[in-house]
This record gives sequence, structure tokens and C-alpha cells, in this order.
Amino acid sequence: MDIPRFFNITESAHRIHNPFTPEKFATLGEALRLKSGDRVLDLGSGSGETLCTWARDHGIVGTGIDMSSLFTAHARQRAEELGVAHQVNFIHGDASGYISDEKADVAACVGATWIGGGVAGTIELLARSLRTGGVILIGEPYWRQLPATEDIARKCLANSISDFLILPELLASFGKLGYDVVEMVLANQDGWDRYEAAKWLTMRRWLEKNPDDELADEIRSKLSTEPGRHAAYTREYLGWGVFALMPGISPGKT
Repeated sequence: MDIPRFFNITESAHRIHNPFTPEKFATLGEALRLKSGDRVLDLGSGSGETLCTWARDHGIVGTGIDMSSLFTAHARQRAEELGVAHQVNFIHGDASGYISDEKADVAACVGATWIGGGVAGTIELLARSLRTGGVILIGEPYWRQLPATEDIARKCLANSISDFLILPELLASFGKLGYDVVEMVLANQDGWDRYEAAKWLTMRRWLEKNPDDELADEIRSKLSTEPGRHAAYTREYLGWGVFALMPGISPGKT
């Protein structure tokens, strides 16, 4: 069980596998008012930066699950580096059906909603691990500006325009699922640059060391085209954010 090797190569130097920066995750942790002992579940935890830094900065405890054996190893190493290995646990596995034995104060899927077959299914999955009064975190792209054509959408690495919503529609969609949006932190273009552009040096260094690898031609092609594609499309059209949700309550009820 693992993710495609291409992504293990191109994101091998990433600590964060989405357009958030360390500062954005710090802002999110403060916005959620995390406190010592809070339990956080992270489905699709990547290299563990969220859990590890929140354990260091806020004293949370938590569990992360990710399909990449490489990223899981990086997460465990990061926990040791930050001195929080006793607070966080990282599991190499398929998070698509994972339900925590201990209810979480925060249940998160930040940028991997394919785990639940989309946003609605992922929220439903996370809710099964959430304590009463807890918060669900969903990381999801949205259109900063609606592409004029399907070709533009595909150049943003979407399958079609319908893959994503504009931000007001995305926020409204959570309400339609029965949830209140109680916080949000949005990435910016600099965050997209750090996520996408950091891959380019990784690809170049990998090509220098692995010129005859079976993926060399594909990596070479991506290195040649990704800077221009990113600058023209992802950077201009795609937004990305983490949205904090709580089950909705009717007026006059608690």
C-alpha cells in the first residue's frame, strides 16, 4: 500500500503537502483555540507537520494516518526532532475507513477528501470519530475565478470546472450538509508557490542522481512544463483553504 511513486519523488522534500505555509498552520492552531490534551485525528497526515507542530505549540495529542510509507517515516522523524513522539502516533495505512477508538476534539482531512469519496463523504467519516462539541477540519480547493473553459480547468489539474466551487458556494455547501462554518484560514499565492515551486528543485536534483530511472522522462517533462503551467493557471485560478465545521444547531437549542 502506497501512493504513486511520482508523488513520493516530487514531494519528498516537502514538510507540508498542500498550499499552506507553517505560518498558516500556526494561525489555524490559534484560531481553533487548541489547548493541552486536546485529541486530534488527521486523515491523510502526510509528513506530520500539522500534528507535530501543534503538539509542540499547544500540547495536543493525536494520530495521523497516511498511505505514503515515505511520508509516514518523515512524520515519525519530525516527531522525534520536535520532542513530541510521546504525544503523536503515525500509522502507515489507508485512512478511507479509519474510525478512531477514542473520540477526537478535532477530526481533520486537510487536502485529501478523496478519502471519503468527496467532501460530503469525508465529513461523514470524520464525524464518526468526533466527540460531541468537537470540530471537523476540511482542506479543499476552490475557484478564485471561474475558468472560462474546461481546458483551463484541466490545466489547473482539475478534471472539469465542476470539480470545485467558488468560495461563497463552497461555504454554502457546508451548510447544506448540516454544518456551521465556525472558522476558516485561506492559503495565498505565496503558499501555492511554496507547494508547487519546491517540487522543481527536488525534481532537478532527483534527475541528476537518477538519469536512467523509468520515471526520468516523465519527471524531465514535468520539470520543463510545470513552472509555466503553475504561473498561468494554478496560481491565478485556484484557491485553497481549511474550513472548521461543527454540526448545526437550531435557534433556541443547545
